Amino acid sequence: MKYQYINDHQHCFSIQLMCRLFGVARSGFYQWLHKSSSHRSLEDARLLVLIRDSYNASHGIYGSPRICLDLREIGERCSKHRVARIMKTHQIKAIRGYKAPGKIVGRPSLVSSNQLNREFTVEQPDHYWVTDITYIRTWQGWLYLAVVVDLFSRKVVGWSMKPSLAKEIVLDALLMAVWRRRPKQRVLIHSDQGSQYGSDEWLRFCKHHNLEPSMSRRGNCWDNAVAESFFSSLKKERIKKRIYKTREMARADVFDYIEMFYNQTRRHSHLGGVSPEAFERASK
Repeated sequence: MKYQYINDHQHCFSIQLMCRLFGVARSGFYQWLHKSSSHRSLEDARLLVLIRDSYNASHGIYGSPRICLDLREIGERCSKHRVARIMKTHQIKAIRGYKAPGKIVGRPSLVSSNQLNREFTVEQPDHYWVTDITYIRTWQGWLYLAVVVDLFSRKVVGWSMKPSLAKEIVLDALLMAVWRRRPKQRVLIHSDQGSQYGSDEWLRFCKHHNLEPSMSRRGNCWDNAVAESFFSSLKKERIKKRIYKTREMARADVFDYIEMFYNQTRRHSHLGGVSPEAFERASK
């Protein structure tokens, strides 16, 4: 305790004076200080190995808060500040996100009104789903990805990948969601105003499967922010602006991201730092 006090206050008083007041030898203090620093260095080196394991398992997307959660889950007692310090020292950085687009106010849809109205926090599963389409570059041409996300757990419950933007891509993604989840009540399915979501086939499918369509205002990405957020995570965490050699290579990598990483293990900040799958299990 004496040595610790001297170390904590050496910027206020001289070490020689404090050692004399406490009746300890300066050599003893310096010996204690060396051992303490050595022990901390060894402990930092041990934690560095665990930090790298967590970072690599997340494909390089976890920062200190999520890595700290991983370490605590395996029984480590360390603060996120210490994890952040070690990561900074060894230049371990999480992949940065993209700048958010500016707010655009657009016209409501004539097909379906915006019934979701940005109510993105949901208390039960299979009450509100959101869906959207994105583009993935390959040397064979575009690969298009449609997803359906449950707002309760942010889990991707349906998806489809095709080389064209024909309406079947959104119908197949929604069919997977219905087949997997088998909702027992009416589900609100929210989309943008893409032509696929305004087709007669889409509206008839929704009616037949007890789904209620909802549409964003035209040109307003914030009305469907959760789906946009998933695509942003996919592109910055896995695709990373590269061009795949073939559509099949892109398809396999996106499948791995959705089913093996994002749904199963990726820690989600909206869910308190757990994965969508873990969040749903805990809520049962």
